[in-house]
Amino acid sequence: MPSASCDTVLEDIEDIVTQDDSKPQDRLFARKHVVPKVRNRNTQKYLQEENSPPSDSTIPGIQKIWIRTWGCSHNNSDGEYMAGQLAAYGYKITENASDADLWLLNSCTVKNPAEDHFRNSIKKAQEENKKVVLAGCVPQAQPRQDYFKGLSIIGVQQIDRVVEVVEETIKGHSVRLLGQKKDNGKRLGGARLDLPKIRKNPLIEIISINTGCLNACTYCKTKHARGNLASYPTDELVDRAKQSFQDPRKTDGIEKLRFGGKLEHQKEMAKILNHPRVYAFLHIPVQSASDTILMEMKREYCVADFKRVVDFLKEKVPGITIATDIICGFPGETDQDFQETVKLVEEYKFPSLFINQFYPRPGTPAAKMEQVPAQVKKQRTKDLSRVFHSYNPYDHKIGERQQVLVTEESFDSKFYVAHNRFYEQVLVPKNPSLMGKMVKVDIYESGKHFMKGQPVSDAKVYVPSISKPLAKGEVSGLTEEFRNRCGNHLSSLSHTSAAIERGSVSSRTVPQMQRLQEDCALKISVGLALLALLFAFFVKVFN
Repeated sequence: MPSASCDTVLEDIEDIVTQDDSKPQDRLFARKHVVPKVRNRNTQKYLQEENSPPSDSTIPGIQKIWIRTWGCSHNNSDGEYMAGQLAAYGYKITENASDADLWLLNSCTVKNPAEDHFRNSIKKAQEENKKVVLAGCVPQAQPRQDYFKGLSIIGVQQIDRVVEVVEETIKGHSVRLLGQKKDNGKRLGGARLDLPKIRKNPLIEIISINTGCLNACTYCKTKHARGNLASYPTDELVDRAKQSFQDPRKTDGIEKLRFGGKLEHQKEMAKILNHPRVYAFLHIPVQSASDTILMEMKREYCVADFKRVVDFLKEKVPGITIATDIICGFPGETDQDFQETVKLVEEYKFPSLFINQFYPRPGTPAAKMEQVPAQVKKQRTKDLSRVFHSYNPYDHKIGERQQVLVTEESFDSKFYVAHNRFYEQVLVPKNPSLMGKMVKVDIYESGKHFMKGQPVSDAKVYVPSISKPLAKGEVSGLTEEFRNRCGNHLSSLSHTSAAIERGSVSSRTVPQMQRLQEDCALKISVGLALLALLFAFFVKVFN
């Protein structure tokens, strides 16, 4: 390494200082006459930060929670269970997103648009500085997505622990529970069915009999989240059904049951669907009428199998409503394949048909297949929709007298919505005395998706409750075991809330007291440590 050369060799470092330079005493004198400049600070912001409690000091159980659910009935049931548990522990479930302290977003992974809405909701929550907990099939299937970083996640089989996750999230922590529930190594259906819930519609109970699937359809992302088929124990299903029927809003003989899902045991199902307390309705997704496409989808049946099941049910359950799903533009679908699907719809004239444009879901085999052009998919979706709207399935029912069960309000808020024996939608006048009742109506008009009925004036109205029905947002299914489990928690919350309401302890004073206690404990610890050091020092000196 080259060395630096100097013309003059310095004997001492002080030789650098010349007589013109200031001396140390001069610099000391100058410092004494320096006036420190007062640093302006935002006093209001400073006080706010001082008074703001640390995240761990936030009292859980008193916050407002907004829950948004996308997707199927199973997912909606999960959302109801989570709402019920949170409400039972003291949280307030609100329908006003902006008023909430925390957003619980329960996602669906079936199609791209649903996930896009989910992602946008996360972004909006973060922009509004809301606490966020993610649930449902999207984070369960892909928990390492970039837009999940730093956020709490509760898996589809862990919804019975939603209170834990929400509490930790409110404290400022990020929690992830994604495990599978097992019993002696056997995978269970999921969280227990005897949990409290808040029904979206107090008159409708959703009971999932199983979760997951036996198949491995090449387009399905839900299988990645829900896993293989696992059933709930029979006794749990029976107990949940009994509990639902015993709610004060219902009496035996009035309830209606609706089934949906894969059908294999045709004779047994026909017997059930003929029962007077069961809707004669079944949802059997066909997806395509092309055997080639069904094979590519790995649906494990051919179109002849589907027709055989539908024909059998139509014969054994007269008037039954068969609903189905169809995917337009699955990879490899030719014009001929699509025309076979069109012919199936024209032949059976399904009164309820869910038409879906194919969306490749990440991580599925279908996403790697050669895709049908987007414009072709859109056109086929439009063409099939045109076929579906070319017939009116209810015109022949004008003039009939039907018995219907009134359960909800129409989207436009102009009518009440009822359903007849075949789960067909019947709009009735918006008379509050009809809600939750079995009513006889005369059908006087029909549309594509509904009929309109006028209540028969002299007909008997069945009252399905012996006491006042549950109010919207009220917790149902709150068992004694669950009450005992959260009793102490609720008691402590009620005392704290009462103190806050009385003004004896403000929401800021509680964390300040906690902080004061922590400071005192710290000072005592430090004092004891110093005392121990002094004692050791004196012992060493005098010895």
